[in-house]
Amino acid sequence: MFLGEHQHTLDAKGRVILPARFRERLSSGLVFAPSQDRCIDVYPQTAFERRVEELRSLPREDERARLYLRVLLAGAQQETPDAQGRVVIPTRLRDYAGLDKDLTINGADEKVEIWDRTAWESYRGAAEDAFANFSAPFAP
Repeated sequence: MFLGEHQHTLDAKGRVILPARFRERLSSGLVFAPSQDRCIDVYPQTAFERRVEELRSLPREDERARLYLRVLLAGAQQETPDAQGRVVIPTRLRDYAGLDKDLTINGADEKVEIWDRTAWESYRGAAEDAFANFSAPFAP
């Protein structure tokens, strides 16, 4: 499980050093994918494969399902971190998420999220307010 919030920076070559506690699980390969919240999801290869397998049950006749799968899979890219735990974030995904230099990397259970730091701070503020006001747990 990936947990925690980490502050990192993007270098001039579009690389980021992965948080030390995430490196082992991502060292053998990872998949970058666009997230619906305008951040980048980072999955260990096997977790992304499980996610795609779940999505295969979506009805191909449903236009929204086709759109979702197309954007997700066309935007996904496999990478392998180097020996220092650095990985290049694809330009297209950096643009999609509005990444500049300052990043926040969050653990999010089976995946990691990479956010532009300013966008994350704005999102987090509103999300924490909503979180504090939840009155009942979610029903499965």
